[in-house]
Amino acid sequence: MIIDATPRLRQIVSEVWKPLILLFVWDVVVTVTYFVLPFRAPSLPLTLFGSALALFLGFRDNSAYQRWWEGRVLWGAMINASRSLSRAARNFMPGEEARDLKRSIVLRQIAYVNALRCQLRRQSVDGEVLRFLSEGEAEPALARANTANGLLDGTGRRIADAQRNGWIDTIQQTQMEAVLVDIANAQGGMERVKNTPLPNQYRFFPTLFTHLFCILLPIGLVESLGFATPLGSTVAGLMFLAVLQIGDDLVDPFANTVHDVPLTAMCRTIEIDLLQSIGDEAPEPVKPDDGVLW
Repeated sequence: MIIDATPRLRQIVSEVWKPLILLFVWDVVVTVTYFVLPFRAPSLPLTLFGSALALFLGFRDNSAYQRWWEGRVLWGAMINASRSLSRAARNFMPGEEARDLKRSIVLRQIAYVNALRCQLRRQSVDGEVLRFLSEGEAEPALARANTANGLLDGTGRRIADAQRNGWIDTIQQTQMEAVLVDIANAQGGMERVKNTPLPNQYRFFPTLFTHLFCILLPIGLVESLGFATPLGSTVAGLMFLAVLQIGDDLVDPFANTVHDVPLTAMCRTIEIDLLQSIGDEAPEPVKPDDGVLW
């Protein structure tokens, strides 16, 4: 996630420079043709076209931002639920005999959020899970198609073990299971956002109409702008191409790009809070890299 106070023009241009160069070349061709050949471009209702396109792109960008914001809200719920699980494990099992089990629950939750982060970003989960769990403890979850869900199931079994051993009662077990349900619901929401793309109409037609508008733009402007048509048309095209690109950037909040929801930073926040809750040394928070928080 870019955290600079103002958008960086360099970042925007770097994402749209290819169609922008093609647009500039087309603008030059139209301008030269207008002055060399005895040809007069027809009058085009560019204001009408541009207004309709702006509305279309606005709806698309709003839909993309709603997906991005939903991803952020779900991860906020994950942070809160992780803290609640750790607090319940610490307060419900204060005895020394449950120390190892309590620590296991906390470490499994840290491994879980990191595994979920990797799954959403389509990265390998093994290394992240094994940073917190032994090979024997992690193996059952790593053998499953959904490693994060396997880790969560294992945590539920350990809570059940604590109840059978008499370290917590059934009411406390129910409360901790309710937190696991909240975690599972948040994961399901994230997987829905990740695996359900915008409808094809929201992806295809805005792209088609934007490029068509950019093609018609110099034809409609050349009579009034003259030799300044390449500059004016390219600047106007940049605006529409940039708005189109914003929707592409936000539509997948877990794409592991600079526009991503900062999953690495949020997983580190969970790791710090949970380790400190059991008295372990915690790492430093993730710091922005060149204005980007991953």
